[in-house]
Amino acid sequence: MKMLTAIRNFFGMGAKTDFSKLVKEGAIIIDVRSKYEFTSGHVTGAINVPLDQLSDYAQKWKDKNKPMITCCASGMRSASAKSLLLSKGFSNVFNGGGWYGLQRKLSAAI
Repeated sequence: MKMLTAIRNFFGMGAKTDFSKLVKEGAIIIDVRSKYEFTSGHVTGAINVPLDQLSDYAQKWKDKNKPMITCCASGMRSASAKSLLLSKGFSNVFNGGGWYGLQRKLSAAI
């Protein structure tokens, strides 16, 4: 049971996260898809940092407590991005899953 909970949390399926509240509090939305994927549609206000560039880009962020929401196409790369950021010392990282689903969650709260 503990393993299942860990897996669900890793993929952002654990306890419900209020993404709208995080955004209102200044969270950065990081879309880790390729530039091409990002230009075909993305969450309003998201920044595009492809997963393979995230490690280097993360060095630019000084506030390691700032809320961050990762997203991608399906939730797989965003889960990896969350893990990478946590390993770099960022403490307030949330997996938003697929960008389209995240956009709907944010739009529904408005």
